Amino acid sequence: MSQISRNKLEVSEPPRSAVRSGRISEAGKNSFKILYGGQELPAKLKGSFYEKDAEALPVVGDYVTFLYNDQGDSTILSVCERKSFLKRPDQSKTGVMQYMAANVDYCFIVTSLNEEYNYKRIARYVSIVLSGGAVPVVILTKADLCGDVDRFVREAGQISDKVRVHAVSAMHRTGLENLKEYMTPGTTICLMGSSGTGKSTLINAVIGEEVMKTSAIREADGRGRHTTTHRKLIELPDGVCIIDTPGMREMGMAEVQNGIDDTFSDIIALEHLCRFRNCRHDTEPGCAVKAAIQSGALSIERYRLYQSLGDENTRSFAAKKTAGRAKKSGRDDHELFY
Repeated sequence: MSQISRNKLEVSEPPRSAVRSGRISEAGKNSFKILYGGQELPAKLKGSFYEKDAEALPVVGDYVTFLYNDQGDSTILSVCERKSFLKRPDQSKTGVMQYMAANVDYCFIVTSLNEEYNYKRIARYVSIVLSGGAVPVVILTKADLCGDVDRFVREAGQISDKVRVHAVSAMHRTGLENLKEYMTPGTTICLMGSSGTGKSTLINAVIGEEVMKTSAIREADGRGRHTTTHRKLIELPDGVCIIDTPGMREMGMAEVQNGIDDTFSDIIALEHLCRFRNCRHDTEPGCAVKAAIQSGALSIERYRLYQSLGDENTRSFAAKKTAGRAKKSGRDDHELFY
């Protein structure tokens, strides 16, 4: 390398003192906010990011290195290794993935003990959370309006031996003490659930003050109006981080086979006991799954849910591969054209 080239390289590289580490608190299409020193700094991506796959781009909760700029947008240089990564297919069912949050310790899956309660939807959430490497915690709210809370706690707890379940009432402040074990300094909690289930109200009740914005209840159906419109990380004074997410009407399955296996580990264990390795659990003799269903050890509803989620995951993964090939083909054609 010539002396001129070395000088150019030295000028182009920022001094190490200018490179800092922070955490993504908001992620937009072309803009980001970095939580650093108690402040939120506007930021943009380094140009090389646009050559990477979408999975490599920063999401809320990511730790990043960045070039600090006190006069405008800082520049994100790299994304640090993730310890957990939550993702799901987008609602258009095209196979395109939606990347939700990173470095989450616990996921509070919030659902109300009213008409909003849906066992199958909770199972979907649990599978996605387990696949992403976080701990699923099902929070059953409005327990004061339910006549048989224990039944729903047992049912939700049967989804997986890795799920934790709590029933609470923010209005009467019952069950909230049990949630404080998760609120330790340095912990990150992601809130997930349908729109209007009171996720923000729940956190405000646990903390004891209004740290998250809430909206009034609709009289028509007793559900809260949707307040959160985008994912956002909030750091509480005690060092706990909360990632609030918009309500999700649908929760598709893709690239979460490990999470499905973890959720239905009891069925996976039974499959290993079948006489034939490729048993379809239909007419084959020596099928442990059929035997468990016939004895009542495994409910047919749970087995059908396992099959349904697995089939959906397979279809979505195939759609993602097709979309990826189409994108690559289009890029290659574009390159050849020029």
